[in-house]
Amino acid sequence: MERLLNTVSPLLNKVCFMSSINLNRRKFIQSTGAASLVAGAALQAPLLGKEKSPGNPENIVKRLYDTLTESQKKVVAFDWDHMDPKRGLLRTRIANNWHITQPILNSDFYTDEQRDMIRMIYEGLLATDWHAKFDKQQEDDTGGFGETNNIAIFGEPGSDQFEFVMTSRHLTLRADGNTTDHVAFGGPLFYGHDPHGTFNEEPDHYGNVFWEQAVVANSVYKLLDKDQRKEAEVAKTVREQAVSFKGAKGGFQGIAVKELKDAQKEAVQKTLQSLVSMFRKSDQQEALACIKKQGGLDACHLAFYTDNDVGADKVWDNWRLEGPSFVWHFRGAPHVHVWVNIADSAEVKLNA
Repeated sequence: MERLLNTVSPLLNKVCFMSSINLNRRKFIQSTGAASLVAGAALQAPLLGKEKSPGNPENIVKRLYDTLTESQKKVVAFDWDHMDPKRGLLRTRIANNWHITQPILNSDFYTDEQRDMIRMIYEGLLATDWHAKFDKQQEDDTGGFGETNNIAIFGEPGSDQFEFVMTSRHLTLRADGNTTDHVAFGGPLFYGHDPHGTFNEEPDHYGNVFWEQAVVANSVYKLLDKDQRKEAEVAKTVREQAVSFKGAKGGFQGIAVKELKDAQKEAVQKTLQSLVSMFRKSDQQEALACIKKQGGLDACHLAFYTDNDVGADKVWDNWRLEGPSFVWHFRGAPHVHVWVNIADSAEVKLNA
């Protein structure tokens, strides 16, 4: 019976994951309008600004901050412009596996009430249908949510400038209530997954909760003709941490989205949709507004890297969607690492 369950359960998970992609697409199209999904004209959604509901993550950050003792604040609360001797402006730091502070969430450092609030913040930053997927990533990579997670709070929550940052292996999330100038999500994000603990994944990336995004991106490649594919293919994957902004004259790799046909542009838009749909609605809209300000998807390029093709199946594991102040770098080989950096100005500096 146990062997049967082990066989059936992964199959059910795979079906659920594929169903969630279709649900996300429908929700996004219904909320933005199908016609607005093409090229630069797509990205006209206004920012929601600071959400006022009691369950809003930023409001919970304020409640969490108010429960911290002075001894706790000395460890996890910092001035807005706190400079770490080795890591620079700490609230802007990004890495694939790091700890912004020392205390682990599931430790005696925090009370049960505080741990519950941190969990609520985490869930509030993610789309509801992604909670289970991120929990699976945390279980596979860290032993479960809270086992390696750390947090830090910068500034005073409720003021004009504050930010909450959560880190662990393969995860960096932020909440800032849109108080950080120019940037989406409060700053750069990271997510990744090594589902089987083997480091090297199989060609189908079975069990990886984020691989569905690469499947959507590769659907764009399938629509390209021979000459377009030659332009989109790049022989060597760039360093994954290299997600600083290049500006309008950056010399981007891959094919220019503005050169694509309408159906191909719509497929790129679906790729963007599959990326941002993981997050809460206000962060989705903030990210789209930043991309719109820099010229929309027509100002972006899409690159497929051919040097790390797991299984030699020409389903490209590494790819990158990039514009003047927008980078979404997906590294699928040997396992998934994704770096996200979005702003409305290329002047914003990266700290990676």
